[in-house]
Amino acid sequence: MKTVGFFKSLKLKRALDVIGASCALLAFGPVMIYIALRIWREMGSSVLFRQVRPGLYGKPFVMYKFRTMTEARDAEGNLLPDEMRLTRFGRFLREHSLDELPEFFNVLKGDMSLVGPRPLLME
Repeated sequence: MKTVGFFKSLKLKRALDVIGASCALLAFGPVMIYIALRIWREMGSSVLFRQVRPGLYGKPFVMYKFRTMTEARDAEGNLLPDEMRLTRFGRFLREHSLDELPEFFNVLKGDMSLVGPRPLLME
């Protein structure tokens, strides 16, 4: 009967994730709108950075973050180094972890949890 308790705790954790992410999105909604408008004004679209990460049992999902770098390229069409593409506003977002606010949408979708390890890169 230990498995019944395990599944109840998973349901409780999921419920807390949904409640927590919903509250965070409501609280940070105006800040997220401001950040999105500023990124759009300074760098154009797209406002979000998308990256495939492994989720539960290695199942891939798309993780969302605010974009902090430009798509600047050299004469051959190769992306410039990260430190050259990182904008001043992007540096501010990273320093204060504001670039990660869209991850609350991943929590609502069930791709991530509020508590747990950070998803690594697929490679």
